[in-house]
Amino acid sequence: MPRTGKNTVNPNSDLVAMNRGPLALSRWTSKLKTWVEHVFFRWGFVIALVGFLLGRAYILTNILPFALPFFAAVYIMKRDKIALAFLAVMGGAFTVSIENTTFTFASIFMFFIYNIVFGRFTTKTVGLVPFQVFLSALTAHLSVVYFQQGSLILYDVFMSTIEAGLSFVLTMIFLQSVPLLTERKGKQQSLETEEIVCLIILLASVLTGTTDWFLYHLSIQHIFTRYLVLLAAYVAGATIGSTVGVVTGLILSLANVASLYQLSLLAFSGLLGGLLKEGKRIGVGLGLLIGTSLIALYVDKQADIAVTLLESVVAIIMFLLTPKFIMEKLAKFVPGTNEHSTDQQQYLRRMRDVTSNKITQFANVFQALSGSFAVYGYVEEEDQEKEADIFLSGITAKTCQTCFKREQCWAVNFDKTYDYLREIMQETQEGTLQRNTKLMREWDKYCVRGTRVTELINQELFHFYNEQKLKKQMMEGRRLVAEQLLGVSKVMEDFAKEIQREKENHQIQEEQILEAFREFGIEIGHVDIYCLDQGNVDIEMTIPTASNQRGECEKLLAPMLSDILKETIVVKLEEPSQYPNGYSNVCFGSAKTFSIDTGLATAAKGGGLVSGDSYSTMELSIGKYAIAISDGMGNGERAHRESKETLKLLQKILQSGIDETIAIKSINSILSLRTTEEIFTTLDLAMIDLRDASAKFLKIGSTPSFVKRGDRVIKIEASNLPMGMIQDFEVDVVSEQLKMGDILIMMSDGIFEGPKHVENHEMWMKRKVKELQTEDPQEIADILMEEVIRSRNGFIEDDMTVVVAKVDKTMPKWATIPVFSKQA
Repeated sequence: MPRTGKNTVNPNSDLVAMNRGPLALSRWTSKLKTWVEHVFFRWGFVIALVGFLLGRAYILTNILPFALPFFAAVYIMKRDKIALAFLAVMGGAFTVSIENTTFTFASIFMFFIYNIVFGRFTTKTVGLVPFQVFLSALTAHLSVVYFQQGSLILYDVFMSTIEAGLSFVLTMIFLQSVPLLTERKGKQQSLETEEIVCLIILLASVLTGTTDWFLYHLSIQHIFTRYLVLLAAYVAGATIGSTVGVVTGLILSLANVASLYQLSLLAFSGLLGGLLKEGKRIGVGLGLLIGTSLIALYVDKQADIAVTLLESVVAIIMFLLTPKFIMEKLAKFVPGTNEHSTDQQQYLRRMRDVTSNKITQFANVFQALSGSFAVYGYVEEEDQEKEADIFLSGITAKTCQTCFKREQCWAVNFDKTYDYLREIMQETQEGTLQRNTKLMREWDKYCVRGTRVTELINQELFHFYNEQKLKKQMMEGRRLVAEQLLGVSKVMEDFAKEIQREKENHQIQEEQILEAFREFGIEIGHVDIYCLDQGNVDIEMTIPTASNQRGECEKLLAPMLSDILKETIVVKLEEPSQYPNGYSNVCFGSAKTFSIDTGLATAAKGGGLVSGDSYSTMELSIGKYAIAISDGMGNGERAHRESKETLKLLQKILQSGIDETIAIKSINSILSLRTTEEIFTTLDLAMIDLRDASAKFLKIGSTPSFVKRGDRVIKIEASNLPMGMIQDFEVDVVSEQLKMGDILIMMSDGIFEGPKHVENHEMWMKRKVKELQTEDPQEIADILMEEVIRSRNGFIEDDMTVVVAKVDKTMPKWATIPVFSKQA
């Protein structure tokens, strides 16, 4: 029997016990980190430590410029920690001497006095803080010296002014660097160069407070300054490492003239450590040891360098024991480091993902709204039969309710009575009721109030169908909104996908292009490949300005890139250098595989100035070329306005990226809704993809188009009613693969049906197109226009428009030079 109850063995208990250890350790580490952050930043331990050491710091044996600027910076930036800063500064000064304590107290006291005085005249006290510190330090130092000596000499005034001037400069530095040590921000901010230098000066000034501290004859100051240089060299490289060494060495040498050699030692060690950064921590530490040994031997060969080397070894040990996450966190604040670049890329990636998700959410919202409008319109359309029943119910309520034969008609003969009413309603709607004498005679025999019912139906039906028309227009409006929302949703989804695309790494291709150009003898600064997708190549290069004085980019570089990439590449943008011997920035991109050359001819009815036909040719940003002809109903100004408005709407919608089918449906809905009059417009649209010459033809009530391919003539037609005639229709899309040299001829009905005494207009047009002896689009348009007008003996019966487009292969200015096919 298996055991049950308390003694049941859990098979997952060992796994839980194994996972409990790492989880507990992670939880304990997180608590420790939180506690350290509370102690250092929220409780102000950093301010206390820095204030204590700056209270002890001095330069040139008797100048104390650090304590007051630090206190003033805390007073401005972290006023809630002012008491802690005051106690820390006074405590540090007290450990040195009573004289330092007196001077520090006097300078802080005078700072408060001047702050009150300045506050009476202006509220902008932050910019005046350095001047307050200058006056406070000068007044305090002169006062203390006067009370001690009973008189002042020129030397005392000179030293007091120097000390006050240093305090003035340090105040401006500490105002920038103190917030970096005390404030905790959620967003990681990179440090500017000035902020880095100010922070280094602050840390070096803090280390000055450890001048007299030793541990077994090892200087605490030397250990921590070298540790600081190691951190800077490892995190930020040779430039920042040597900068930290120079600044810290300079400040330490001012504190103790005997430590002047530390300036060279720290600067050289920081430089070597940064250069050996590729060797990780061991390489940086080795750089410090080499620098320490060389400088120590150079300064004094007879001195015992064991102490100096031991100080460096202790600094290296501290450096090696520093946790990795501290290094990474420091590197994120320094521009130019890999960690900073990675952090910025992660931030940009998060922002990109958030933006993409937001756009996707909006797209989903628009899609849901589109579905809601579409479903609602569909339900309304299904209820038309019910509306008719409600109408007949209203008629019977006004006539049959008081009739003595009501029971016989609606209880006994319900179906017969209902069929009579529906037939009368239909005949009345069609206007044939009075001619249908048989129905009227049977209805008069059947209903005792037949004439009254017929008259009431005739009266109410007009209002009923007006309401039905209004409801249909509302339904069409909802359908229009649904289609527009769906189109916007699709555009937003595509945009969200485009945002998600990252720059790919094309380092191998960049090296191949550089090698190919150098073998040919062309000097290239650098190559950046952003995209190599077919038809969407994006390459950026820097070349010497002197190498592009005669258009070498278009003559040589673009053809060579075309041969390497097996795709036509052209110069998209060229930014010449401002200097004679500088480098120009050149952008190369894909040329469209095909180009369209167009010609057109148009004429108004009777030779007038305003034609009811309109045409448009446009190149869209999605790599497509659109040709459209619109024919408004009738002639003259009104037809011209209708056709022009149709093409304007089409152009705006297509340029937004919405699919052409949805664009056509949207325009049809707008035309059917915006007027109650019967105004119809035809539309002939051709969308040609310039990448592969594939074409889509959308013909809405328009005449056929023709494609001349050599000796063949291909007819393109579709059966769609004119726009605005019916509210709901499906667009018939005709696809055709065009080829290089094809000639597309699109025309309005004035051209197609214009020839006089022609029974088969299609055969006549095919024959005329086949007999053409030219391939120039403009000449073809003029010839066809002239042929139609001649057939009418020079009279123009209708508005006429013909647009001719020739598909050509895109040819750059300079042909490809096939010498680098091996690099493809």
